[in-house]
Amino acid sequence: MPLWTEFEPAQAVNEFRAFAETYAKPAAAQLDRNDAYPSEVVEQAAKQGLNALIVPKEYGGGGCSFRRVVSFFEEIGVASASVGISLNSNFQAQNAILRSGNEKLKNEFLPKFSRGLTAAYALTEQNHGSDIRSLDTKAVLENDHWILSGQKSFITSGSGADLFIILAQTEKGLGVFAVPREIPGVSTFVGERSETFGGRNGPHVELKLENVRLPYEYLLGEPGGGLKVVLRNLNYSRTLNAAMVIGMARAAFDESLAYVKNRKAFGQSVFDFQGIQWYFAEMLTDIDAARLLLYSAADALEAQREPERYASEAKLFCCSVANRVTSQAIQVCGAYGTAVNSPFNRYWRDAKVAEIGGGSVEILKNTIGKYIGRMELG
Repeated sequence: MPLWTEFEPAQAVNEFRAFAETYAKPAAAQLDRNDAYPSEVVEQAAKQGLNALIVPKEYGGGGCSFRRVVSFFEEIGVASASVGISLNSNFQAQNAILRSGNEKLKNEFLPKFSRGLTAAYALTEQNHGSDIRSLDTKAVLENDHWILSGQKSFITSGSGADLFIILAQTEKGLGVFAVPREIPGVSTFVGERSETFGGRNGPHVELKLENVRLPYEYLLGEPGGGLKVVLRNLNYSRTLNAAMVIGMARAAFDESLAYVKNRKAFGQSVFDFQGIQWYFAEMLTDIDAARLLLYSAADALEAQREPERYASEAKLFCCSVANRVTSQAIQVCGAYGTAVNSPFNRYWRDAKVAEIGGGSVEILKNTIGKYIGRMELG
């Protein structure tokens, strides 16, 4: 298994790109078409130490900086959104356990990620979308166990998850729990609105909890401290989301550029038309600007310097850029850009879904607005 901390940055990116091109990219179209969980690619990622890059070495992980993790997710985003979303779900679970779990929880679950453990983050409920401050799913303490009951909705990666990170209401407020799939009372099913037109890594499942008996130590953090755990973790996953969509934008840019340079119209290359070059000038400028903000956010999270501000800015701007670039890539490719069997419609659909999932534009603007409200002028 590669020792990822020993690679120079450029070498690490080259290795990440090679993995993405070898394993993720060839599977991308079929995963999207079938709305399938990328089990084989995730398994291969684990074999190469890529399913646990941020997990410390003492727990069998890569022990990498967050900037390095971001660079990996950017390369995965170029190849396959389905794979990226699945690996980000695993990252969210391991990061929550790493930063908020007790030692027993860390020792039990973190080493399993390097062996291919898969996970899903279960916050959403049918009556509670972005508003997660009060939930219908309940966790009641009975002696040294928690009893969880309720239903979580629209759970990304839930079809392939071995472990669920669940937010539930306790007597003292919100709590976050690690819930293995095999525990009695845990089940999933596909609901009426489970399939999305983009970000397709398996149908979003409904997660049912029927008197699930969970050891006390499977609580992350303190009873009533769940919102803090979730919001801190979202800063990281939103930044990885931003990395993936910039990868999508890069793929759309590169493939559309290759197409128009080889396409002839009115006796010349389509790229030679000034108006077409302007499209690409705007796309490249947008991508370059977004990547600067993305890696500034990665460094801010590493240093815990205004992480909510920079994570929200990165996802807001990178998703906006990805939506513009994927749309413009379709435009410059003309009829081919609209073809079902071209990759451009997939990039466009994935970029749009990413703009909503994991923190919508409106939620991100609210977060940035609260930061601005606290700023002292002059």
